[in-house]
Order: sequence, then structure tokens, then C-alpha cells
Amino acid sequence: MSLTLDTYRLLGRSGLRVSPLALGAATFGTEWGWGAGQDEARKLFDLYVERGGNFIDTANTYTDGSSERLLGEFTRDNRESLVLATKYTTLRRPGDPNSGGSHRKSLFASVEASLRQLNTDYLDLLYLHVWDFTTPVEEIMRGMDDLVRQGKILYVAISNAPAWQVSRMQAIADLRGWSPLVALEIEYNLIERTGERDLIPMAREMGLGVVPYSPLAGGVLTGKYSRDDLTATDVASGDGTRKSFNFALGALTERNLAIADVVKEVATELGRTPAQVGLAWTLRNPGVTAPIIGARTPAQLEDNLGALEVDLTASQLARLDEASAIGLGFPHDMLASDHIRKVTEGDLKIETRR
Repeated sequence: MSLTLDTYRLLGRSGLRVSPLALGAATFGTEWGWGAGQDEARKLFDLYVERGGNFIDTANTYTDGSSERLLGEFTRDNRESLVLATKYTTLRRPGDPNSGGSHRKSLFASVEASLRQLNTDYLDLLYLHVWDFTTPVEEIMRGMDDLVRQGKILYVAISNAPAWQVSRMQAIADLRGWSPLVALEIEYNLIERTGERDLIPMAREMGLGVVPYSPLAGGVLTGKYSRDDLTATDVASGDGTRKSFNFALGALTERNLAIADVVKEVATELGRTPAQVGLAWTLRNPGVTAPIIGARTPAQLEDNLGALEVDLTASQLARLDEASAIGLGFPHDMLASDHIRKVTEGDLKIETRR
């Protein structure tokens, strides 16, 4: 069934309504060597909002702060109708150890900086951006809850963290009456599916809405790369282009290009673009709330929004799943085996609804 940006979904266990595709603002600003300048970024923002979109994702250090500053300008007239999500923990001042990390000092200073840059009195959603393996979880959750009680944050969330730590944090928040986590931002796409092992099932069990970033695997699923790119000298040059960035991350591999080939085949059958098919697969996963799209031009954004209208058949979904399948590993594969089911369930017929 076709969706629209104003077919709103609830975010996790909250009552907050968000669009089924979030607009990623990491492309707002050119400080990183790629992205959209102010005028182009404004066109992206206006196009998304005019279509009914309300969920916008940024971070305190995206494009060295330009992303938040531009959003602060763009949202002057409609701030209340938007759901602005930002993040903290990445280093804001090189050489200052306390300008980054998950601890209380970093949290409070980063939120104040984001409020200034976004030109707002409150943040709808704040993510812990990157797990630092040092800050006690009680310090994080208590600090976030204090900011909620002060009215500077409405909801709290987490990104790029181990599933066992997230579930532990959620349990502590519930037991102590602190603000619970309502969203989990992870990398998730047809190429990167390891979140299906623990992160996505954990999120559904603990009441976190899953918000995938890089749903097109850095552009690999759009079909713009070929086998020649696996050995091209300019790819590994580290020249700051998105192509060399993907190569450095290990996204350009034979396996990933084979998955992209299947995406292109399905797109041809549907008369759609590969980007729309890749997004539609993620968008229609029952464990996903809202993938984040990161367009750099209005044409790219228009194309991405077309994913809302894509209906994949059962056969096409099966082909995409088969091409990108991963092993879930222990204990998941063992627990799903026929032998274990037999010794635990016998001849019982048990319907599983999760």
C-alpha cells in the first residue's frame, strides 16, 4: 500500500507522530567536501516539509555545526510543527577531552550549544550519538532525565551502541522512573543487516522505534558503482569523495555489488529506480519506524520520496532477502533449529506473533 510523508507513525513507546521517512541534514553544508550549500539545502528542506514531512535528523557536529545552524534558520516559521532530532557525544573542540563523550558535562554543554545553533528553546529528540565505553549508564540516563524535566529535551534516544547496553539502560530507566529511550538509530540496509541479530529485536521488545541511517549503503544500492570501481586507482586515493569514503569503509565489495545487481533487476521490473527499491525494502520492514534519507539535490530527494509508492511483491521481497541474507549466529541459529524446536515444543502447535 502506498504511503505519504503525512502517513505518520508513532515513535517507539511514545505518542510522538513522525513521518515514515526522515530527512537527514548531514548534507546541509559543504564543510566536509560534499553536501548542499545554503540555497540548495533550503530547497531540500522546503520540498520535504511541503510534502508533509515533519521528522528531521541532524547532530551537533554535522558539517562542523552548519547543519544545525541552517536548520535554525529554516525552521523559524514552523518550528512547532516539526520533530527535530539531534545528537551529542562527538568531539566539539579538538584538544578538549570534555567537549565530547557521553558524560554529564559533555551532555549539558552540547545541548546548550545545539539549542543556540538550532535557534530553539527545546529539542524534540536527543540521541546519544556514539557509545564511549567509559561513562556509567546511570550517569547518562540521569543526565538525560534531568534535561527532560527542565524542558530542554522532550524525548531521549540512542545510536551506535551495543544491544545489551541499550536494554540495560531501558531497564534502569523503567525501574527508576527516568525518561525511557524511545528510538534507536542504527545503520541498516540490504547490505548491512547485522542489526537483525539483536538490535532490532531488542528495540521491538523494549519499545524503541528503529530509525535506520544509510538505508542506501552510502549510495552503493543506487547502482552507481560497478566492478571497475573495485580496482580503480582513484577509489582508494582518499581524495574526500563519497566514492573513496565508501571504499575506505569497505562498502565496495563483490558481495555488495551483487546485492545491488538484484536491486537493479527488481527496479527494472517495477519501472522504478534502484534507490526507490532499496528504500522501500527498509521502509516496509515491520521493525523499522522511519529510514533517514540524505539527499544532496532536490532531484535526489524527489527520487527517494518515490519509495513511498513502491509495492514489492512477495517474490521480489524473497529475492532481495535471499541475495542479502546473513547468518544470525549463536544462539539465534541454534534456537531456530528443528531439533531445538522439537525438544522444547514437542508436538505442540504454537503461533508466534512477534
